[in-house]
Amino acid sequence: MSRLEDTAQPDRILFLFVDGLGLRSAAPNNPVNEANCPTLCGLIRGHSVPLDACLGVDGVPQSATGQAALFTGVNVARELGRHISGFPGPQLRDVIEHNNLFLALAQRGIPCKFANGYYGLSIKEIAGRRMRSVTTVMALTVPDSISTQDDLLAGFAVSEDLTRHGIRTRGFDGPPIEPEEAAGHLAALSSRNRFTLFEYFQTDRMGHSRDIERAAAVLRSYDRFLARLVDLLLESRTLLLLTSDHGNIEHMPEHTHTRNPVPLVAFGPGEAEFRRGLGCITDVMQRVLQFLVP
Repeated sequence: MSRLEDTAQPDRILFLFVDGLGLRSAAPNNPVNEANCPTLCGLIRGHSVPLDACLGVDGVPQSATGQAALFTGVNVARELGRHISGFPGPQLRDVIEHNNLFLALAQRGIPCKFANGYYGLSIKEIAGRRMRSVTTVMALTVPDSISTQDDLLAGFAVSEDLTRHGIRTRGFDGPPIEPEEAAGHLAALSSRNRFTLFEYFQTDRMGHSRDIERAAAVLRSYDRFLARLVDLLLESRTLLLLTSDHGNIEHMPEHTHTRNPVPLVAFGPGEAEFRRGLGCITDVMQRVLQFLVP
């Protein structure tokens, strides 16, 4: 992996959100290693800074408050007095609906896209779900950002598991694909937007499973996707970002999250300037806006 350092501003940002990926030294029970994910490890080693995900709040970081902090820039765990797991409740949804990265970009006339394709659901049906993730709540504030089944079939969206095997078991009639092909679809989608987000949460699921072999398989699949994506972006003016909401998969003996820092990878035009001075997951949203807003 090589790319000349470029101090110019990027034309676009492609943001990879990887759920449950923390930083931890090499260990037999840490599947985040060179054997399973050499591309990811190389990006972390050469193009990242660690970010605090604990937010100054006791206890183990959780997904709802961690993701909300990442995509709103607000330390919601501190404001609410605790970390909140799973899907955001009414109080947290209200915060996200009134202040989030997609909304801030749209208000400034900057096109954004949520690359995860929703299978078999209209936007109205998505909005009607009782349980909605932070990213779904955010995307619904800018409905044009949402990718549908038609986008999946056209190759302008990506399944949450990359290969479509999960949605095929629920009736999706599109063909399965390899991780490398999913990377091509995401690169093509990114080329059409100033900001594109893709969320991958199989890492968090595998961290909770305590099954290190399944975790290693998920990391190998994601690394195939990531390696191809990096190759496709090398000649573009795209800044690739990758970060997480909390640790998990890096410490397999535990079925809970960890208090480890998370990586903030920035790879591409302006990467060093993007990373400079970042220390917490709440810092990321404002830095994205600084890079994309004229």
